Amino acid sequence: MGVLALISAVGIVVDDRILVGVPIWSKPFKFSVSFLAYALSLAWMLSLLPRGRRLGWWAGTVVAVASAGEMVLITLQVIRGKRSHFNNATPFDDTVFQVMGATVVVLWLGALVIAVLLLRAKILDRAMAWAVRLSSLIALAGAAVGFLMVRPTPEQLEVEESPITGAHAVGVPDGGPSMPLTGWASNGGDLRIPHFFGMHALQLLPLLLLVLAALAPRFARLADERVRLRLTLTASAAYTATFALLTWQALRGQALFAPDGATLAGAGAIALLGGASAALSFRGASPSPTPSSPPSPSPSTPAPSEEELTS
Repeated sequence: MGVLALISAVGIVVDDRILVGVPIWSKPFKFSVSFLAYALSLAWMLSLLPRGRRLGWWAGTVVAVASAGEMVLITLQVIRGKRSHFNNATPFDDTVFQVMGATVVVLWLGALVIAVLLLRAKILDRAMAWAVRLSSLIALAGAAVGFLMVRPTPEQLEVEESPITGAHAVGVPDGGPSMPLTGWASNGGDLRIPHFFGMHALQLLPLLLLVLAALAPRFARLADERVRLRLTLTASAAYTATFALLTWQALRGQALFAPDGATLAGAGAIALLGGASAALSFRGASPSPTPSSPPSPSPSTPAPSEEELTS
């Protein structure tokens, strides 16, 4: 994926072809970078497994092979100048997309096996254990958003044998006005937003815990494992709620930066409850390590005399 990201970056510069409103090499570039981060995170999580390593190795290999197969087909269609996703314009294009769909299912099932192994694993640091477990589950939900994209749009249903079946955008056609860098629709909903946000919980939640651990020497309260665990659970809950809100916003055909009152109310509730829960996470924690005091002599025990001390 690292090599393909470099090749795709060169392709963006030297190949001036545009497909669905963006440079044709932007899709393999974004996918390869995303898969690179995803695979490195899964590899690190698999190293935490005390048992089930063999099954974890096979599941990780399935994810890697399925990811590579997906990228081969995406790159093939880029070379041909054709859409890879939702394309059934010709029998060949339809076969490519059907195979891509099968590889995604296999990839998702491999990630599910890894998530189950992580749920059952005994990881000594409880905060890290739950950061890994919950982030893998949220990532699975984020990946599952991709299955919503293959549904035909109302406009496609009105066309007999539409050459394109499915879309990233909701309420607007793919290839319209988009955000810089990401290419997400700026005038309507886009399911790629919750898809991206959910999948990358795999990196962001464990990274948050690593930051908390790094700050522990400076802020003594963070040295308390109970505090780190509470903050991890709070962050995971807020992340899940935000993922659900982004999915709901996209399904209603609403652009990310044009939220309505309901979306703003949901975001405000997440921020308020998340902030309050984070503040409560510090309750009961000692602000500094309490030194152990020496045992005081019992009042019934007389102090030794000078003669006893010198004898």
